[in-house]
Amino acid sequence: MFDSLKFSTSLGSDNHSGVHPKVMQALTAANRGHAHAYGLDEVSKLTEQEFKRVFGPNVEAQYVFTGTAANVLGLAGLMDSYQAVVASDLAHLHMDECGAPEKFLGSKIWPVRTEDGRIKPEQIEEYLERMGDQHYSQPRVVSLTQPTELGVCYSLSELQAWRKFTRDKNLMLQLDGARLANACVTLGCTMRELTAELGADVVSFGGTKNGLMGAEAVLLFTPEAKASFKFYRKQAMQLSSKTRFLAAQFYAYLQDDLYLEIARHVTSSAKQLAESLREFPAIHLPYAVESNALFVQLPKAWINPLREKYFFYIWDAQFNLCRWMISYDWTEKHRQGLIDTLHEVRKCFPVK
Repeated sequence: MFDSLKFSTSLGSDNHSGVHPKVMQALTAANRGHAHAYGLDEVSKLTEQEFKRVFGPNVEAQYVFTGTAANVLGLAGLMDSYQAVVASDLAHLHMDECGAPEKFLGSKIWPVRTEDGRIKPEQIEEYLERMGDQHYSQPRVVSLTQPTELGVCYSLSELQAWRKFTRDKNLMLQLDGARLANACVTLGCTMRELTAELGADVVSFGGTKNGLMGAEAVLLFTPEAKASFKFYRKQAMQLSSKTRFLAAQFYAYLQDDLYLEIARHVTSSAKQLAESLREFPAIHLPYAVESNALFVQLPKAWINPLREKYFFYIWDAQFNLCRWMISYDWTEKHRQGLIDTLHEVRKCFPVK
């Protein structure tokens, strides 16, 4: 049907890749007969068991269609409109949700300046000085992105320090985990250690960036987080009727630890590519490669010729900083093709 269309390799986003074959197989397997709607089907029940196996018995997984919905609705049950969220100034919640948190929560976001997307507890002390002051938005939630928007991971000890700090200050902890499995691989820890055992209240667990199709999960761990989520989700028009097709994708993603297989592949591929770039002295990587993201400073003359063959986004035009994202279907052929293209571009546009 679409044989005449051209689908090329993209470094622009892991959203650009297709659906993982095992996920597509699960969708096909679920696509037979009739089943109860709204999560009462057998596929959803099986997937619930997988979530509990991976994240622990207290997790409650709820599905939405977008990462924006996962982030915003995950916060909805944790706070009132007069309360505020503290997050990195690079956080997706602050930079890339088109004001959705402010619109749907009615709450304030306090962005904290960072170098690599990681914030530290001491940076938010000033926001806590007016607790109880009716003239001041009241801090309620700390939102951490793991890995950060720059592909760098909080260490487990850093997260544990945050959990202790938030408990001491009577704050809630939310993790934006669009690429959470990659952090598990980099840190050498389990999903349970990074979420339930850490003591996170809510986690946005990414699907679409990891080989799923229009499926995201909100993981709820505490009574406060669980109490009203389903009502906010319905009001926000994010309740799926044919839930089995969202659940089936996560079943495939979790079963036999496919999530780890994908995460190991994309993180190792990103590191291999970073190593290959060492042969180009004009290229600089200002951030550690700890996920599937490479932030690459390129000679300006190289950017457009490269983008003609391998699309990618320019992160910061002032510094010629570009973002390359590795998807689950990245291969050695793709790596070598990119390196060969870089050699060609360097010949055409030599750096003085």
